[in-house]
Amino acid sequence: MASYNMMVKDVIKKADVLLEVVDARFPEETRNSDVERLVKRSGKPLIIVLNKCDLVSKEQLEKSKSKLSKVAPAVFVSVKERFGTTILRHKILEVADKRGKNILVGSLGYPNTGKSSVINGVSGKAKASTSSISGHTKGVQLVNAGSKIMFIDTPGVIPFGDNDEYIQGMLGVKDSTHLGDPIGVAMKIIEKFCAENKTGLEEFYNVKIGDEMSDEILEMIGLQCNFLKKKGEIDEERAAVRIINDWQKGILLM
Repeated sequence: MASYNMMVKDVIKKADVLLEVVDARFPEETRNSDVERLVKRSGKPLIIVLNKCDLVSKEQLEKSKSKLSKVAPAVFVSVKERFGTTILRHKILEVADKRGKNILVGSLGYPNTGKSSVINGVSGKAKASTSSISGHTKGVQLVNAGSKIMFIDTPGVIPFGDNDEYIQGMLGVKDSTHLGDPIGVAMKIIEKFCAENKTGLEEFYNVKIGDEMSDEILEMIGLQCNFLKKKGEIDEERAAVRIINDWQKGILLM
């Protein structure tokens, strides 16, 4: 943890502009208020990048942008759909205001928010090493993005240690086979959908949700998927794994 803090402070010190890359599906959970405070204290410009915006409805994106814009300029990006990277490049040039000089951009965020993919999207080439494996970026890397922009790619920021597996499950840091409580993670996903996009959950699993609790909705989904044990009981763990996998693969859309 101490080494991460030192790395973050060093990146902020060296960079002209800082990017905080968050997951557009749950930006509040993947923001780092400590990092934001450090950047603000440094007096350097911050841009919040809402990555994976293709997995979220336009309505939800606008709500997130409205809220985050009070903290810093927010830009939507979907590397998969090749959307928003040119806008992000222009925003970097705008806030840096270096008048033709080289711009050093620090990229910060949780593991699996797609920092390296965002850098590659802005660069136009696969210059930063990427992987679906959490923690793939092992050390600080410098990436030339052209137009006098140079990125500092970092392994990620874990502000509270790596012991919150609910966040790790939602981020895809741990897949369903490595979660100690997949049912709990699945219920967290269900709760988020019920709060923000209940219709999306209903349509995806072909269920009708009323006032049921998250554990009851999990059983409804298990029944609809025909996940039954030998005695006809609903296999909640199998249903939970299905939900987690659908979420992490990006086919269950927020």
